[in-house]
Amino acid sequence: MEVVAGVLVQGLILSIMVLGVYISYKILDFPDLSVDGSFSLGAAIIAVTLKSGISPILGSVLALVAGCIAGLLTGILHVKFKISNLLSGILVMGILYSVNLRIMGKANIPIFSDTNIFFNFNPLIVALIFVVIFKITIDMFLKTGLGYALKGVGDNPQMIKSLGVEIGKIKIFGLMISNGLVAFSGSMMAQYQGFSDISMGIGTLVLGIASIIIGASIIKSGKFIKQTSSVIIGTLIYQITIYLAMNIGLTPMDLKMVTSFVIILFITIGARNKSGTTKTVRRLLNVKNTRFIKKFL
Repeated sequence: MEVVAGVLVQGLILSIMVLGVYISYKILDFPDLSVDGSFSLGAAIIAVTLKSGISPILGSVLALVAGCIAGLLTGILHVKFKISNLLSGILVMGILYSVNLRIMGKANIPIFSDTNIFFNFNPLIVALIFVVIFKITIDMFLKTGLGYALKGVGDNPQMIKSLGVEIGKIKIFGLMISNGLVAFSGSMMAQYQGFSDISMGIGTLVLGIASIIIGASIIKSGKFIKQTSSVIIGTLIYQITIYLAMNIGLTPMDLKMVTSFVIILFITIGARNKSGTTKTVRRLLNVKNTRFIKKFL
């Protein structure tokens, strides 16, 4: 029972990260590899802050802010320097690897004995509370004029540009939110596992994409089920699938192979139910939303 609870806790923590990847990959159509570095960045910052005696809540907030800065850098490289989205992410991921090593001073920092956000609380309840907070916040944000602009930029950037909106600023803003969530998830994972490691962010984007695909393939979002809900459920299903794979005799060396097969399987399933998102652009044409976006920018 404890093992199952552990899998659920990790799934909930990682679902915060997947919500971040959902914003960049699914909404903005931006495969942002810098999230691999942002996840480790959050873990590095929380480890150093806890060792310095700083409150775990404040340390987690600092991790979120640092992630936003990482997303800002990725956005600037892509928007201002005209570097492709893939290469921008790779460059920032490389920068963050060195930055994370500088922050920690070494490749691994144990924080088992330090007070963290799970201290004296049920980890499952704590993780669930944070997931619900972030999910509701994202859902509310995506219903605002700026939220529709964010979705519109990924759906039809030329249409949004014709409305007089500077899509570069929207992209940067979206990447900041995305990487902030990823870094916060990394800080929570480090606190739950009891250590921060320089390599713990490797494969973050792939894990996020796999969870998004699984959720979208199994659960059809609509009026009663938000896409953010399917993302969270997809993350839990992915974690359970990996857990079962390890239990039938596969080793950690087979993890990437299992992940690839899982993605292929659910892409095949989901391909039949693929639908467009032109409704987002139509919603953006609402005069009230357009005026709000222009005023905000």
